[in-house]
Amino acid sequence: MTTAFVLSGGANFGAVQVGMLRALHEADVRPDVLVGTSVGAVNAAWLAGADPDAGVDGLASIWTSLRRGDVFPVRFTLGLAGFLGRRASLFDAGGLRKLIGAHIRFERLEDAPIPLHVVVTDVLDGRDVALSAGSALDVFTASAAIPGVFPPVVVDGHTYMDGGVVNNAPVSHAIALGANTIYVLATGYACSLDEPPTSALGMTLHAVSLMINSRLSADVDHYLGRADLRVIPPPCPIDVGPGDFSRAGELMERSYASTVAWLRHDAEHRVGNPLADHDLVRHRARLRTEVP
Repeated sequence: MTTAFVLSGGANFGAVQVGMLRALHEADVRPDVLVGTSVGAVNAAWLAGADPDAGVDGLASIWTSLRRGDVFPVRFTLGLAGFLGRRASLFDAGGLRKLIGAHIRFERLEDAPIPLHVVVTDVLDGRDVALSAGSALDVFTASAAIPGVFPPVVVDGHTYMDGGVVNNAPVSHAIALGANTIYVLATGYACSLDEPPTSALGMTLHAVSLMINSRLSADVDHYLGRADLRVIPPPCPIDVGPGDFSRAGELMERSYASTVAWLRHDAEHRVGNPLADHDLVRHRARLRTEVP
């Protein structure tokens, strides 16, 4: 039996996965293989290379120390150049690349202590590709290269961008790798904001998260029954704005508590697609009646 953890993208909501990972670790659920995309790939990179007993604590420390400027440094001239069509992105990926490089513990993807597969999107043909070898720093930066926000990254002659554009929670790749039991760690999205995001970055991240979570729910429906698919429900409602890293601790605590409760249920109660409750129309209607 092969157990895979599939970690979706979600920018600052990647903190949600840390709480899930802590609950899984305490329940002695361990992955034989990791498949990640975007921020999920970065979380998987830390998990693959860290000491098993200290891995989640270390990842939690990184998330609680993060601030928006660490990932999205504001440089007016770069943003203006992107707006005018002189650059392919609004932000330089230097901060993101430095952050990833400071915390991963292997130089080549194939050297990860736990087999790790990172999903990226080929810019030219639009295919999602699972990379299992190559420069770890380049691959992780490519998988997190949100289009228009960060520049695409060239890896072995191919130009790649964020894997979440095409396949945000790559269940298909986990099945292709022979996984029998698949835990899907979805980040969720800002489903309970009082008002729309006010910045261009915030609106872009919000739009992308809505798109990829809708695709994820459809993919879960598609692959149910093809493997023992266990989808961990993300916290709900979430009123944290896209790009807001200051509430990572809160997201981790909530996801840990909800995952512990989910794991305590009998297996029969974990069958199905909990993400269906995040259908945008039904979800908003339910929130209006349940949340004061």
